[in-house]
Amino acid sequence: MAKTSELEAAYQAGTYRLFLPGGGCELRVGVVSETLRCWLETADANSFAILTAHNPGSRLSDPDENTQRQAQLECDLLELGYEPYAGENVAADDNWPAEESCFVPGISVAEASALGERYGQNAIICGGADGLPELVWLDNA
Repeated sequence: MAKTSELEAAYQAGTYRLFLPGGGCELRVGVVSETLRCWLETADANSFAILTAHNPGSRLSDPDENTQRQAQLECDLLELGYEPYAGENVAADDNWPAEESCFVPGISVAEASALGERYGQNAIICGGADGLPELVWLDNA
């Protein structure tokens, strides 16, 4: 699905849950998370991304296919030397299922974007040490 104002609004309205050692947090695009900022500082990470392989192109996919793609994404991240943490992307409305995601500290926007594109995603969430999640549209959107 191409970038549309409706799609952008859906990404902006979503909640991005992270399950981190020591506790979790919920992120919103454009809203600084002090919890995440402190966690990143403790982890000595200057960047992060939230990636999923679920529902490429913002089209609902078979749950088993989503599970297989997500497992492959996690393997790719481990092979690249990252330690992904579990996450969940939750839509603001009940018409879209929650999507399993990976929170990846220390990954660059460029590398996260390349992975997002490889898995057919329209956009990813990235940020820096300040704990501010930002929506990054990918070339295939």
